[in-house]
Amino acid sequence: MEALKQEAIKVISKLPDTANIDDIMYELYVIDKVKKGREAAECDDTISPEDLKREMQTW
Repeated sequence: MEALKQEAIKVISKLPDTANIDDIMYELYVIDKVKKGREAAECDDTISPEDLKREMQTW
């Protein structure tokens, strides 16, 4: 868990001093989604592009 905390601190420290809470939350959200996406790809828990296209047609 410490690595995640350090990653969050690193990202937040790169934001401009004018960043607001929404900016910070967005950056943390993106980190979380990228991390979960990488984990899913490593576990082969993904869908094919063709399946994604079919799914998107139902939206």
